[in-house]
Amino acid sequence: MDITTIGIDLAKSVFQLHGIDANENVVLQKTLRRGRVLAFLTKIPPCLIGMEACATAHYWAREITSLGHKVRLIPPAYVKPYVKRQKNDAADAEAICEAVTRPNMHFVPVKTTEQQGVLVLHRSRDLLMRQRTMLLNAVRAHLSEFGYIAAQGPQKTLDLLRRLEEGDGIELPDTVITALLSLGEQLSTLQRAIRGIEKRLLIWHRQNTASQRLETIPGIGLITATALAASVPDPAVFKSARQFSAWLGLVPKQNSSGGKTRLGRVSKMGNGYLRKLLVVGATSVTRRAANNETRTGAWVRSLLERKPTRLVTVAIANKTARTAWALLTKEEVYKAS
Repeated sequence: MDITTIGIDLAKSVFQLHGIDANENVVLQKTLRRGRVLAFLTKIPPCLIGMEACATAHYWAREITSLGHKVRLIPPAYVKPYVKRQKNDAADAEAICEAVTRPNMHFVPVKTTEQQGVLVLHRSRDLLMRQRTMLLNAVRAHLSEFGYIAAQGPQKTLDLLRRLEEGDGIELPDTVITALLSLGEQLSTLQRAIRGIEKRLLIWHRQNTASQRLETIPGIGLITATALAASVPDPAVFKSARQFSAWLGLVPKQNSSGGKTRLGRVSKMGNGYLRKLLVVGATSVTRRAANNETRTGAWVRSLLERKPTRLVTVAIANKTARTAWALLTKEEVYKAS
């Protein structure tokens, strides 16, 4: 078969393939089980293969690339306009095959196993942090039912648990003490697991030059730097700093027509985890703006005089994202003006 382009609709067990030749005639429509995909592609001469960027797409991209094929990952939102009428596996594979040939299509860089491993550390840490917050809130709520109110902050709640364990002035029924101490043990286990993950991130950070350059930017620390370095393997995929910021959902959403430009709130599209980290870092920059004598500090203070604090925080996160793209592209470190 003279196949030049193949669209593959990935799934858990059954994969759908749609192939065309140089004249864009359909020459392949096939359903394969997961274990037979690589064996089938081995028999086909090297061609262009498109897939939607999903959880397993990077693994398949690496495996198929090793067979000599050229693989392109497409964001699912960019494939949807090419689906004709009813949605099914065959229609999805055909849409992917059509989208991958478009000259202006945006593609997702294929991540290495190392980069995916770092992102697994980040997702695991994020999950453990959410569980830690749930336990802290539960302990605070249970203690408040008996008149023991903890001040805001994790450490205040942990201090109450320590006093409860030592029997320091907290009188509660034995059933309550047993339940709260078991929650305290889970908190200690989570704390150790979080510290272990952060140590592994620190080791990777010290070995990665891109992550070290990103850490020089105000508002970016170890967690944000490693997440950005692992999530953006090739900054050249983005044509400009604004496109990178738009990918993170930090630019206003447009609803323009008839030559009239209408801008709304930030779009919140793209990678929500990176956006959250950048906004948290920007909050820290906002709080330290009063003592910051750089040009950025003066700009932040002027914004705070005219705009709400949260709006200023998002604006700083947008600026930080653009700076991060510039440093990744030029391979330089941040220099305060």
